[in-house]
Amino acid sequence: MIEPPRFWTTATTPIWMFLFSWVASLYAWATAYRLRTIAPHKVGVPVICVGNLSLGGVGKTPIVCDLAEKLSQKKMRVGILSRGYGGRLQGPVRVLPTQHTACDVGDEPLLLAAIAPTWVAKDRLAGARAMAKKGYDCILMDDGHQNPYVHKDLSIVVVDAEIQFGNGRVFPMGPLREPVEIGLKRADSIVLVGDPSDAFLDEMKAYKKTLFCAEMTPDVTSLDMAQKYVAFAGIGRPEKFFESMRKAGVSLVDTRSFSDHHLYTAQDIKKLHRWAMAHQAKLLTTEKDFCRLTPAQKKDVFWPPLRVKWKESKTPVSFVREKIKDV
Repeated sequence: MIEPPRFWTTATTPIWMFLFSWVASLYAWATAYRLRTIAPHKVGVPVICVGNLSLGGVGKTPIVCDLAEKLSQKKMRVGILSRGYGGRLQGPVRVLPTQHTACDVGDEPLLLAAIAPTWVAKDRLAGARAMAKKGYDCILMDDGHQNPYVHKDLSIVVVDAEIQFGNGRVFPMGPLREPVEIGLKRADSIVLVGDPSDAFLDEMKAYKKTLFCAEMTPDVTSLDMAQKYVAFAGIGRPEKFFESMRKAGVSLVDTRSFSDHHLYTAQDIKKLHRWAMAHQAKLLTTEKDFCRLTPAQKKDVFWPPLRVKWKESKTPVSFVREKIKDV
């Protein structure tokens, strides 16, 4: 995924982009048409979709990891379904971290597989049906709010409270996959990640959906806080990772950004190590980026796991269990 244009998150849209307004209208219409005309299929197992309305990262995967972990602690057998973005395998196939690489299944499924059984399938319905035969109590679908083929028993929409919905326009004029009002109408719950302004919090409350607030905090306990680091990231918003490291007290002397889901070459890692050596520092990256590195590339690269902290101890677990108990 290429770096999103800056105007997606500002109030000013370049005049020339309005030449593509018809593309945005067509994109929104096509999404709405598919959702309106394609009948979703039930698979015999409750499906909980954790999706979003924007292109790029908003924190869905950590939320899925946290939900899977907490539901498993409640003695529920949870399976996770992913499209496997960036992977070559079509699926349905269960992710085996000892056998599969990011080139096979994508980076996010490797992270998810460390928490709960995870399957990838380009055809989500085929994937959900294959998983239903394995006896899971529920299926957590990572992304897919705009997928019309699988019936969702519960839809959770994750929103980055900092960038919100960008400029509020549909792709390619903005970051949205569909208009906010339409997307949130299908949601059962909204999860705000970060620190929302009072105005935005009131705006989300107006949709009368069950609302949860969370923040992502890096666990830096495994890092040497006296050490200097050169940080690199190929995620939706690399600067957000860098800033979280600084706030956690990590000494960053340099940073390097790559495109989302970037597959690192040997030359990339060689250059990064040279930059680190020039600063007498170590390399630091995200957990997701670390998954994309080969075993040889992982040497002397550090990563802090990302933790989800629910505000006011209010988590969606009870809400999820209540909603799917009779399905």
